[in-house]
Amino acid sequence: MRPLALRLLDTAASTPDAVAIIDGARSTTYGALAARALAFAGLVRAHGLGQGERVALVLANGVDAAAAWYGCWLAGCIVVPLGPQSTATELAACFRHCLPSLVLHGREQAGAVTAAITQVPGATGMACEDVADSDATRTPADAGQRARACPQAAILYTSGTTGAPKGVTLGHANFAANVDAIVEYLQLGPSDRTVLVLPFHYAYGASVLHTHLAVGACVVLEPNLVFPHAVVDTIARTRATGFSGVPSTFTLLLERGVLAGRRLDSLRYLTQAGGAMTAATADRLRAQLPGVRLFLMYGQTEATARLTYVPPERLDERRGSVGRPVRGVTIDVRDEPGNALPAGVVGDVWARGPNVMAGYWNDPAATALVLRDGWLRTGDVGHLDEDGYLHLRGRRSDIIKSGAHRVHPLEVEEALLELPWVREAAVAGVDDALLGQVVKAWLVCDGVREANAVRAHCRVRLAPHKVPRQVEFVDSLPRTASGKVRRAALAVAPQAALETP
Repeated sequence: MRPLALRLLDTAASTPDAVAIIDGARSTTYGALAARALAFAGLVRAHGLGQGERVALVLANGVDAAAAWYGCWLAGCIVVPLGPQSTATELAACFRHCLPSLVLHGREQAGAVTAAITQVPGATGMACEDVADSDATRTPADAGQRARACPQAAILYTSGTTGAPKGVTLGHANFAANVDAIVEYLQLGPSDRTVLVLPFHYAYGASVLHTHLAVGACVVLEPNLVFPHAVVDTIARTRATGFSGVPSTFTLLLERGVLAGRRLDSLRYLTQAGGAMTAATADRLRAQLPGVRLFLMYGQTEATARLTYVPPERLDERRGSVGRPVRGVTIDVRDEPGNALPAGVVGDVWARGPNVMAGYWNDPAATALVLRDGWLRTGDVGHLDEDGYLHLRGRRSDIIKSGAHRVHPLEVEEALLELPWVREAAVAGVDDALLGQVVKAWLVCDGVREANAVRAHCRVRLAPHKVPRQVEFVDSLPRTASGKVRRAALAVAPQAALETP
């Protein structure tokens, strides 16, 4: 499979004037983006970096961030994208772990990057470059050859809902396989234009960027969701054909009412990943945007991005499913010893495919826990139906052990979200002297705060051991930077006033 960096150069050669990225008032063509990527490759080479050395990118979404990804690849280096809002302590932890030879950053990140480097023993050889001041224009003559020579492409640090982040090591073949599979089912082409609010340093955001650049499409950058109406205005103004988000993205757009009555006739598809979207939310979204194809997807950073998707025309008949495997991927459900389970039986979700990582950077012990004979043990629990569609129950680490019972939080959360006045719900286990753990629910509600009504609804929908013993009403749920609810943080947080039976 042809590396993505070389595909960018191909597009720049064939359609140099096509618009690649729109960032506010600034439009960048494929010719200009490729030239900037080659300039970054020259900058990296000017620092004397060799094949396989790490380059950390501490950059906000923008043309420079995209060009830096591809420039590092053209120089034969491994990209390490890090969050532009990261603290010096967070950056230092990643620097110590992967020891980048060069850090490219924006002006806003200069202070944190400098402070982080001082915390890393032996970092005297770690070079630092402000991309805004970079004037390197030399193009390395062997850029194409170096892009092919290094099999490793990137180290992506997982946000993680529990434990310390890990450095997922992905190769150029992983990225190419992921891109090709997604391009196929989304039917992406040069005429597509997507509005991107997801950060490049996470697998989902990077995947949206790379899939669209790979086909010569246009990526419109929108900085954040602080003003949801501005996002919808951008979709309308730029005649976007696609938009991607995590569940909380779409919940926010629906709750703020910014989609109601809007004429978004250019919009062809929506993609959702980064956690489960409830059937009720999917129904509301489709009602607000009739005719727009909604792709519910599932994946992991360890699989570059995507493992399964639900074809939009199958959403109603496959309610609650995260879909069938993307091209090249195989999904198994197995018991704890690793034996395959029949359809309908719940077990551990395993995945295999050309998009699965080589392992965790510099961590063979952690790698051995999740990779076995080419299979990725995802850590998720679920079952396959008779047609091979995957249904998830949650993370194995999230399972609540209450007496002799095992409770999957997702099942309880889905029941809670059926209540019209519940906007968000999270469920986790809390310690109990008798049962070991009991089910507790944290709810973000519109006006109504009635724990008895919550439990009455759950008693109708769920077995007795799944009904929340404790209910806490909160203003918001703690989330990772990629939008996933941090159930573990809820379970250990100081308890507010509770309503119990």
